[in-house]
Amino acid sequence: MAKNDLSVREALVADGSLGRALYHPRMEAVHIGNAARLAEILEQYGWPGNRLVGEEGACATWLIAQHAIGNPSFMRHCLSLLKQAAADNDVIPWQVAFLEDRIRTYEGKPQIYGTQFQTNKNGQLEPYPIENPQAVNDRRLAVGLNTIEERTAELTAQSMRENIPTSPDLDEQYLTWLYSVGWRVAS
Repeated sequence: MAKNDLSVREALVADGSLGRALYHPRMEAVHIGNAARLAEILEQYGWPGNRLVGEEGACATWLIAQHAIGNPSFMRHCLSLLKQAAADNDVIPWQVAFLEDRIRTYEGKPQIYGTQFQTNKNGQLEPYPIENPQAVNDRRLAVGLNTIEERTAELTAQSMRENIPTSPDLDEQYLTWLYSVGWRVAS
């Protein structure tokens, strides 16, 4: 499932269609299908950590959960299971950091580890707001991540290689999407 996810993304980058819409329909279909299958696996086995499926399988499981962005309750459930697996030393701690940050940014909260990035008005990548940014590198290093500066440089280089266009009205589309799938609730 994870290999399919990554190969579809690579194909969309190669044909130039990734980034032309907020959420490419092919990518969304892969994410929905993978999340549904992962839900079945979780019900039967619990979180597939290193002991059950090996490190490669555990990373694939994390990737599928990380990409289940259209299902907030499922992602929150995955985070709960993933945190327990990390406490049991059954997954790599940075997996929790990425999933927790992704959920927090979708909910409109500052992230903790600085794993989620956005394009600013100048077209440059920058992290979404970070809680207590002065200590972010300490938190990142504690879970096995590199510094925020190193990660920013890595993502900037990747972005330049992939040259994914961004829609000028993406911010409004993004906000509409957050409400439509339930990450945000109208007050």
